[in-house]
Amino acid sequence: MLRSVLLTGLMSLTLSSPTVMAEDAPITAPNASLADKPADATTKAADTTADPAKVEIRDSAQFFDETFNDMQDELETAKADGKKGVLMMFEMDECPFCQRMKNTVLNRSDIQDYYKENFRIVTVDIEGDVELTDFQGKTTTQKDFALKDFRVRATPVFQFIGLDGEPVKNGRLTGATKDSAEFMLFGKYVADKKNEETPFSKFKRQPTGDATTGDTAKTDDAKS
Repeated sequence: MLRSVLLTGLMSLTLSSPTVMAEDAPITAPNASLADKPADATTKAADTTADPAKVEIRDSAQFFDETFNDMQDELETAKADGKKGVLMMFEMDECPFCQRMKNTVLNRSDIQDYYKENFRIVTVDIEGDVELTDFQGKTTTQKDFALKDFRVRATPVFQFIGLDGEPVKNGRLTGATKDSAEFMLFGKYVADKKNEETPFSKFKRQPTGDATTGDTAKTDDAKS
């Protein structure tokens, strides 16, 4: 009797246990590998993003060459050093756009290195009473030089002078640039003599120019 009861219990347990069929088992592709799996966003970013060029931030004073306010001497120095001309920055105290250029553009190593390689660079205070010798050898003051010779009333103004002592055609930029890229483009525009072909305002909108630059700075044609 006891034996019959035990056999009956064992048969009940066997019948109640679930049976896993082949179609219920997870299917795994026989040749699946990591290469078949999509890369996550982090992996994709690591594959496609390159490290940006490293730019050193320096004192903006390093952008300018030391000067004794003798423009004839600056011109001769530019020739002796194999430069392509002289760049003058007309500025004045308490000029917010002058400070913006110094704090965001002229303090960059890439800007300083390129401009100083190609040009002799000096600054002129449009309110200054300091004596200055102009490109013709005449003695004047900084403020008269700025106003009478170059008609500068607002700052900053960047003016390129050729090795002949004359203002470079289309080589004047008034106001702060949108960013360092626009200012770099302006330097290359003059260094590569593209200024002889078209005004900078048109050049920077051409495919060879920088489509991202804005209209903050204005260029003046010819000798301005």
